[in-house]
Amino acid sequence: MSGNAARFVRLGVGLVGLVILGCVLTGQAAKPARQGIPLPTDWSHSHLIFSQPNSVEQLARLEEDPRFEQQLYRRYQALRLPAAPEDDAESASQFGFWGRNPRSQGLWQQTLGAGATVGAGNFPAKFSFSSGTASCASDFVVFSTGLTGTTGGQATIAAFNNLYTGCTAPVPAVYWAYNTGGQILTSPVFSRDGSQIAFAQTSGGLGYLVILKWKASNGTVGASVAPTSETPATYFGCTAPCMTTIALEDGSLIPTNDVSSSVFYNYGGDIAWVGDSRGWLHQFTGVFLGTPAEVRTATAPIWPVQMNAGGPLQLASAVYDHGSGNVFVGDQGGFFYEVNATTAVVTKSAQVDFGTGIVAGPIVDSSIGVAYVFSSNNNAGNASVYRFKSGFAAGSAGAKVSVGATAATPKPLYEGALDSAYESSGTATGALYVCGHTGGAPTLYRIAITAGGVLGAVRAGPAIASATTACSPVIDVLNPNATGGPAEWIFASVQASGTPGPCAAGGCIMNFRSLPWTATTGYSIGQEILDTRFQVEVATSTGTSAAARPPWSAAKGTILTDGTVTWLNQGAVTAATPATWLANHVYAVGTEILDTNNNIQLVTAAVGTRTSGASAPTFSTVPGITTTDNTVTWTNAGSIATWNLSSTGGTSGMIIDNTVTSGVSGSQIYFSTLGNQPTCGATTNVGCATQASQSALK
Repeated sequence: MSGNAARFVRLGVGLVGLVILGCVLTGQAAKPARQGIPLPTDWSHSHLIFSQPNSVEQLARLEEDPRFEQQLYRRYQALRLPAAPEDDAESASQFGFWGRNPRSQGLWQQTLGAGATVGAGNFPAKFSFSSGTASCASDFVVFSTGLTGTTGGQATIAAFNNLYTGCTAPVPAVYWAYNTGGQILTSPVFSRDGSQIAFAQTSGGLGYLVILKWKASNGTVGASVAPTSETPATYFGCTAPCMTTIALEDGSLIPTNDVSSSVFYNYGGDIAWVGDSRGWLHQFTGVFLGTPAEVRTATAPIWPVQMNAGGPLQLASAVYDHGSGNVFVGDQGGFFYEVNATTAVVTKSAQVDFGTGIVAGPIVDSSIGVAYVFSSNNNAGNASVYRFKSGFAAGSAGAKVSVGATAATPKPLYEGALDSAYESSGTATGALYVCGHTGGAPTLYRIAITAGGVLGAVRAGPAIASATTACSPVIDVLNPNATGGPAEWIFASVQASGTPGPCAAGGCIMNFRSLPWTATTGYSIGQEILDTRFQVEVATSTGTSAAARPPWSAAKGTILTDGTVTWLNQGAVTAATPATWLANHVYAVGTEILDTNNNIQLVTAAVGTRTSGASAPTFSTVPGITTTDNTVTWTNAGSIATWNLSSTGGTSGMIIDNTVTSGVSGSQIYFSTLGNQPTCGATTNVGCATQASQSALK
């Protein structure tokens, strides 16, 4: 066992048991006493999740999966994010990565090449050498380019280090860039120590599993290096940069392809799974720590295993759940499968997608054995989210809720995101956010999740585009140490027709406040939550919430008492930016404007209409406090609850790194544009790798 692997085992027995057992027995969110483990963050970490265990027995089972420990660090790590400067309008949202400045292009952007992109529904990958401290030299982020590479020219995959504002220029720096001999149209995954990555690529219509050892300071995006090609037998001992490939072949050894299924890696067994374009699920052993090889057997259990014997159907990304011992995957035909990783027995659902097919990997909650599946068309006029329990019967359609209308040829429905309440409840209770309405303007939906991960009431939120276009995967991130109290955000992108003005009706990435209300919790003045009606409530007094949720009003401007906290209803979440103040203007009660402090000012204390003065008043900066403006009375309704950034063609899937507690960094979000960005760093009209951050997006 490697030193890093052994250290993870020791931490799993000590740290994880201490933290979670404390949570189980006391109900408190304990924090790890030790810090400093390497922390990979790739697409798989948002697809295999662990709601808080509610028994010691459940804890013991979850401890066996290293992703459980990694999630603990993300969930309980104390964050020390830099407070927004008072004069920085773009940072005034506390954890808002974007402001209203249409010139905002992120903290940094770097070219990936003309036409390059990680791809819709795919993700970059971030590796932090130490979970507690940022490292300019050792932390890095990996982007595939989606392009065919040329040795000495265009890279197929590249990494950047020197990521943070406090690093020595250049920020960032190209860490390495390789031509791996094909197009990478899927998401990469890391080894535990970050020294290797694995991904699927296509070349000449054929698919390959690629395993790569990288070398620092090796190549650039426009002048790539070709790693030494090794056989699987010689790969383990090779000197970086080196790589090995294993061709994807079906059960009859007929070559197949992969353009849609990302590699899922099981840290505990050094095993990986990947699907192909003919519906076969492949299993590989010795991926990073031994001799890579595909498991191929002629007698039961038979590998590779075909999902749909009725015809070849392209597979989406698969997710392995150690708790149930099953692999979960969907296909282009709209069927969902559970595959026993030991026996290779396949259980096939009823058809649940009659549109684009299942294009995203499911979200699997290992704690309760539940998979959430995303469908663009349920054949009854709606995009839908399905829930399947591990061990579902053949032909089952699971349980579903609708998330807007669909069309005969809908846009894809990518994966949603569960909120912090779900993760910490101990009963898998909270909310799931998804960007639905695949037959029209993409819209955010909030799905209530009741005990045991059961799908509940659905509430439509804001439309985030003005026309039919595709949406991105949704992510949710909690920042427990934001200025003024914890804050939480959901993020989504649209490929065109973005609603906010700064996006100029083009591709746009947006974030929205999503902190859920919790019982008997202390709140500070100005802290904002998202209520069950998809409305923003701002605290106008400091106090503690009641034991039971208050009856939220549907009326904007309503003041509600909750224990010793007073809430002011800012109104429904919207992607549109309110207008600014106008002189001598007639305002109706309930009208909102955005003042120069990025606070919402709401017309209150009047009936009918009133007229503003000839010059702008000095608006109060304290939520709940009024300002008189000629015959208009304005009430500060808190800071604006949405931010945005123009992104040509929309964005790829997004990776959030929010675990750094010291060093030169706050939190970052990483993605690539789907189209050529007019300006990308010092380059024009190229696909763009982007880091957006809390700090100084001007």
